[in-house]
Amino acid sequence: MASTMASRRLALNLQHATRSRTAINAIKNGSLSRFRGLATPVSHGSKTESTTLSNGFTIATEHSPYAQTSTVGVWIDAGSRAETDKTNGTAHFLEHLAFKGTQKRSQSQLELEIENMGGHLNAYTSRENTVYYAKSFNSDVPNTVDILSDILQNSKLDAQAIERERDVILREQEEVDKQLEEVVFDHLHATAFMNQPLGRTILGPKENIQSISRDDLTNYIKTNYTADRMVLVGSGGVPHQELVQLAEKYFSNIPMAPPTSTAQAIANAQKEKPDFVGSEVRIRDDTIPTANIAIAVEGVSWKDDDYFTALVTQAIVGNWDRAMGNSPYLGSKLSTFIHEHKLANSFMSFSTSYSDTGLWGIYLVTDAVTRIDDLVHFTLREWSRLSMQVSESEVERAKAQLKASILLSLDGTTAVAEDIGRQIITTGRRLAPEEVERVVSQITAKDVMDFAKRKLWDRDIAISAVGQIEGLLDYSRIRGDMTRMLS
Repeated sequence: MASTMASRRLALNLQHATRSRTAINAIKNGSLSRFRGLATPVSHGSKTESTTLSNGFTIATEHSPYAQTSTVGVWIDAGSRAETDKTNGTAHFLEHLAFKGTQKRSQSQLELEIENMGGHLNAYTSRENTVYYAKSFNSDVPNTVDILSDILQNSKLDAQAIERERDVILREQEEVDKQLEEVVFDHLHATAFMNQPLGRTILGPKENIQSISRDDLTNYIKTNYTADRMVLVGSGGVPHQELVQLAEKYFSNIPMAPPTSTAQAIANAQKEKPDFVGSEVRIRDDTIPTANIAIAVEGVSWKDDDYFTALVTQAIVGNWDRAMGNSPYLGSKLSTFIHEHKLANSFMSFSTSYSDTGLWGIYLVTDAVTRIDDLVHFTLREWSRLSMQVSESEVERAKAQLKASILLSLDGTTAVAEDIGRQIITTGRRLAPEEVERVVSQITAKDVMDFAKRKLWDRDIAISAVGQIEGLLDYSRIRGDMTRMLS
């Protein structure tokens, strides 16, 4: 204890001496007015710069002058939603083939080049986006942009690579099929947006994976990999103007889809707002030890005025896992109730947004398979409460959790690049973290109740259920729980 106190006193004395010397020097130099105490906060703020080339290709960056590394990537406004029923799975197939070599680089040369500069190259496909990105030292950014450009414009797509990746994707699909959460959410999309592009899976059905041809892949690139649907994002130590110059060098020849082209007509058709369908899909399998159930209403898009209100409302419902052992101390009323009555193993509320629609709901997992009706009933009763009685304290708790979640997720250049790319692609501008915090802070209990009255009260639902679901009552019974008598 004595040594600890001594250490603290030494630190304080050193800090005091440092301040004193700095202040004395400031007085001597006549700059006392500019002197700042060490404890005074400084707000740097984040600034996202953007530039659009003549072909419609956009560059967006957030420069951090002291960062030693940068994440650079290309965000493309096309995913599984841009496919047809027969070509579903093409976008994900292309993502796999991107690293199998180009007309300039073989696969081994590509891998060696990335390895030699200590970089990290990756890609992913979602329902609405395809992303190729790399993280490297600032000095290697020009080479990184060259590689990304080469991958996007000069992939060989040779027959041998296509056949090899066919087997790889089929094995990947088998692994995904073992992940119950993925299965439930794929079925939830399929039933909520029935027979529409947004309802398709990202990997595609097995028969498509086995039949996708080189022509399908090249047609997808011509239709969707156009300059006006791409954003080159930089985060970290790369200055904006440097990335603009690199974009002019490597991406200025990418064509823009003409407004009258067949490609543009297809793209526009895929972008029509999907209809939310009140419906359900059930897959009973008693060999699975749990019931896995997702229930959702139509949510909000990225651009919707209710976007952050939907997230706050989701946070009020909360998330919970019995294995964590902390449910009695959470602020969520639902987690406390489910814990006390032992109704579930876990639940996760969600608000998933797309460019023009979304899904707002909850994912429930329980091994109390004889009490599924109680679980669903009291969950939807909590949804109904949100329309009538929400306290300011639980809204403040939810807002604090949401702000922490959003701001803490922006830790690192890759996370920031992801945030920039997604926002620029979906809304055309990036909402800075400071703006997000301000908007969330302004949400009130009345806003939450207004949202719940419009989006939850007496609304159709989509249900996806897998496992031991014999105890899940019929759709009309569950749909009836979306309202209740007012007392």
